[in-house]
Amino acid sequence: MKMSKYTVALIGTSLLAGLCLSSYAHSQTVIRIGSVAPLTGGMAHVGKDNENGARLAIEEINAKGLAIGGQRVTLELDAQDDAGDPRLATQVAQKLVDDKVVAVVGHLNSGTTIPASKIYSDAGIVQISPSATNPTYTQQGFKTTYRMVGTDAQQGPALARYSASQLKVKTIAIVDDSTAYGQGLADQFQKAAEDLGIKVLSHDATNDKAVDFRAILTKIKAENPDAVMVGGMDPTGGPFARQARQLGVRAKILGGDGMCTEKLSSLAGEAAENVVCSEAGKALERMPTGAEFSTKYQKRFGEPIQIYAPFAYDAVYIVVDAMRRADSVDPGKVLAAMPQTNFAGVTGQTTFDSHGDLTHGVITLYTFKAGKKKMLDMVTL
Repeated sequence: MKMSKYTVALIGTSLLAGLCLSSYAHSQTVIRIGSVAPLTGGMAHVGKDNENGARLAIEEINAKGLAIGGQRVTLELDAQDDAGDPRLATQVAQKLVDDKVVAVVGHLNSGTTIPASKIYSDAGIVQISPSATNPTYTQQGFKTTYRMVGTDAQQGPALARYSASQLKVKTIAIVDDSTAYGQGLADQFQKAAEDLGIKVLSHDATNDKAVDFRAILTKIKAENPDAVMVGGMDPTGGPFARQARQLGVRAKILGGDGMCTEKLSSLAGEAAENVVCSEAGKALERMPTGAEFSTKYQKRFGEPIQIYAPFAYDAVYIVVDAMRRADSVDPGKVLAAMPQTNFAGVTGQTTFDSHGDLTHGVITLYTFKAGKKKMLDMVTL
């Protein structure tokens, strides 16, 4: 059967187009960025918030298009659940290493971030925690550890100073949940409080799975402190504040960033209005593009930001910024580019010191009114 010149030309054009499309498809490189947080258990709402922040960044970057080293790169979020368990955290970390991720955004809390950091360090993979505040994380001598927030060595004293100067606290009781985060923050707060002349009446320990605090609260009620500082996350702090109110404890309840979530209102009920908590970062309304980010987040996920989603979002962009500057997706070259980070994101301008900590941090103080977080003060460090 004879074909016309037009038909032959059409077939040739179609074959050429097909070859071009095939070549384009093969030229794309899929690069994985890890995300680790508790996606099950009592902290799942905070963990999902971190994951959502990272996912939103990856979706945006892919939609705009990314080219590194002359090749089109598609990012993929390798999201893992460590359930807030230090032992599971190390298993998940090894899985991400085996998955050949270029970097990891995580973990959420200090108790999982610290043990996992050794595994990422051994593999030479960048780890940026959006939320871990225990100072030990970045003081281990690893070149791979970075964080997007202030530390408990900054947060504890800021909360103590606010207690002394604004709340006029003279006596205090302290309770921590025995985790690296809760105990670390409580210890930093206690040291600063004592230096400020606040009398520490007691320091009790519970655990991060506890739900009944009546025995501790009965003892504290007899001590009659001006305030009670709770080192722990909102699944601990919320019920603690609620039960304190039920038992007639008049003291102000103080807490750190783990308590300072939107969910605290539902966990504590009306007692949330007696809480003053600190957050190791800038308030969303004070971030350069915080309102815009909040709208995008709400539209994509159908729920409000809990706490550290903007920091996880910026962490992904910082990894990509390092990839661009290194002009490589090789984890070692990305790691080598990280110290020169100078990135303007949702949370502000991010630069790191030699340990991987922020060169300038912010601590924000909040309370709760009508079920919503209300900013009280912001301390620039």
